[in-house]
Amino acid sequence: MFDLLQFGFVTVRFLDLLDIVIVAVIIYNIYKLLRGTIASQILFGLVAILVLFLIAQAMNLKALSVILKVISDIWLIAFLILFQPEIRRFLASFATNPLFQIFKRDKDSPGMVEILTNATISLSGIGHGALIVIERDNDLRQLIESGTTIDAKASSMLLRSIFVPGSPLHDGAVVIRDDRIVAARCSIPFSKEEHFNMEGTGMRHKAALTHSAEYDSIVIIVSEETRTISVAKQGNLTRGLTRESLTNILKESLVREESRTRFQLFDRFLKKQ
Repeated sequence: MFDLLQFGFVTVRFLDLLDIVIVAVIIYNIYKLLRGTIASQILFGLVAILVLFLIAQAMNLKALSVILKVISDIWLIAFLILFQPEIRRFLASFATNPLFQIFKRDKDSPGMVEILTNATISLSGIGHGALIVIERDNDLRQLIESGTTIDAKASSMLLRSIFVPGSPLHDGAVVIRDDRIVAARCSIPFSKEEHFNMEGTGMRHKAALTHSAEYDSIVIIVSEETRTISVAKQGNLTRGLTRESLTNILKESLVREESRTRFQLFDRFLKKQ
């Protein structure tokens, strides 16, 4: 059933092609995620050991097979323990793929763009540092639990008051979910991985870069020293934003057009691959 091609005794079914495509997409996403990191080198070492193990089994080299199997098992466990952030990032990339947005409700309010922009411009103007994390599809429960729960309707005035120096909540990050400020004073650990370009960045920028690389959140940073506005997204940092450029980034990232059809989302998924 669903036979597409036949070469002698070999029959290629539709499910065979689907299987190949799924495996290819997974391998490509793993490669794209780990490219240029230490994790990629360790993963390639693990793959090399597994290949040697298969060769040893095929040649019936029993002693070598046992040794390689033990090494590969230990290496795999070590890989899972040492590179939990990369693994979480890989799994999260599937949830944020445009194909899966078909099943998600539109929850981002265009009004939040204006609130965030006004608050950020005001904080920059008076020289108050800020770190604002905007939750999208990835659940930020762990980050929220590291801070102080607020659960108040978001407003520019409330955001400005949180980041006033001397305020008990001004240290750390504010987390916004939908149109509510859910927590403040949240702690974001930052990574020291070499593939992050962190030259000339402060603690807030480093934390924002690390978080945005692991989650699909949008992170707004206001520098207390230079008053510059930056946005971290997908592990990349855009600096020196004006009101107009900040508004454009937030609109592009947060506002989902109601006129966008599910077929357009599927088309984006195909193009992304």
